[in-house]
Amino acid sequence: MPRVNLRLMKKNQTGTIAAIKVGGDMGRRIREMGLVPGTRITVQGRAPLYDPVALRVMGGTLALRNNEADHIEVEVDGAGGAGA
Repeated sequence: MPRVNLRLMKKNQTGTIAAIKVGGDMGRRIREMGLVPGTRITVQGRAPLYDPVALRVMGGTLALRNNEADHIEVEVDGAGGAGA
């Protein structure tokens, strides 16, 4: 499966988190939200200026700023993904 940065995913696109590429406080915060390798996510939408991004994770909705999404690598489902 192709891997992309979470920031580049489009609305309704789904995938599995492959890696969290940051440590320290930000890495800990991301992991504490349940965003760990192996977690399934769906991009629900984006704010008008594309920040933050809303994710569907484990039955709930979570909003991430782009500077946090930049550190998350996702294996996306399907060949091309859904449109924005």
